[in-house]
Amino acid sequence: MYGARDVRLETLPDPQLSTGDDAIVRVVAACVCGSDLWPYRGVTPVAAPRQVGHEFVGVVEQIGRDVGVVKSGDFVIAPFYICDGSCSHCRNGVSTSCVNGSWWGSPDRKGRPADGGQGEYVRVPLADGTLFPIGDTPDPAMIPSLVTLSDVMCTGHHAAVSAGVRPGSVVVVVGDGAVGLCAVLAARRLGAETIVAMSRHPARQAMALEFGATHIVADRADAGVSAVHRLTGGIGADCVLECVGTEQSMRQALGSARPGGRIGFVGLPNGGPKLPIMHLFDNNVGVQGGIAPVRGYMADLLPDVLTGTITPGRVFDLHLPLADITEAYLAMDQRRAIKALLVL
Repeated sequence: MYGARDVRLETLPDPQLSTGDDAIVRVVAACVCGSDLWPYRGVTPVAAPRQVGHEFVGVVEQIGRDVGVVKSGDFVIAPFYICDGSCSHCRNGVSTSCVNGSWWGSPDRKGRPADGGQGEYVRVPLADGTLFPIGDTPDPAMIPSLVTLSDVMCTGHHAAVSAGVRPGSVVVVVGDGAVGLCAVLAARRLGAETIVAMSRHPARQAMALEFGATHIVADRADAGVSAVHRLTGGIGADCVLECVGTEQSMRQALGSARPGGRIGFVGLPNGGPKLPIMHLFDNNVGVQGGIAPVRGYMADLLPDVLTGTITPGRVFDLHLPLADITEAYLAMDQRRAIKALLVL
């Protein structure tokens, strides 16, 4: 990523083992994330060219001398961050705050580069804590759904868990991107009775309904909130899953929650949405969530993916080779694609 609308495919030296606790993974599939669009659009400045991509699956080709869990030949899912799996925060279920953690495309805790996931090979620091091995390479048809466990499916699940979705819940999902659609799927999986998907795009509306939404609201802002209240008999939703991260989306989420309801927010904040504390206080509305600790959710969600109980890989409505990376970004930027899968 060189800057706004400037993503280039370049040939770099293959990564090498360097810290003892690392592994080299040959990437089988990666993807473009909605958060990758912020630097692509120039919203987040790019100070210097850097490797990008944080969602990938692949096969372990080499392991460092100190790696004891992950083995060469394992097919692995990589979460969108690096963690050791053993620090106090990891043990408390918040592996995104790992004291030894770092991010793809940035230096690790020892100052060694960790490659971006949109590439052929990745050096994975803290391999035992970071990578989730599932054994042999699965059927190719399963790959897209497995890739979603690196971020979007687990993030949608985090929104649902944070909002307290349970059997019989009335749920509103704000956002119709890949995370929002996976949040619909997560709400259905957890037993929600009514799921309102807020979307203005016919293809995304159709997918939301296939994933388990019971109602679609195409209106936004106050009109969208009014529509939710009409659908819920003037009460509002038990649980609202905020999957966008803008000031407008948070206002819509707050307005859609009933008194005593909960909002699970996972949308990457863009523009600094602020919480109206008196509204929360007066209505006993709770807000919980944040960056999703997806590594901890993989074991719970994987069996349902492998059995086909959930098929989150359907959010990938554009499959491209890595050579077409510029088209992958452009298609998502122009909303011609929900999410682009990169097949290597």
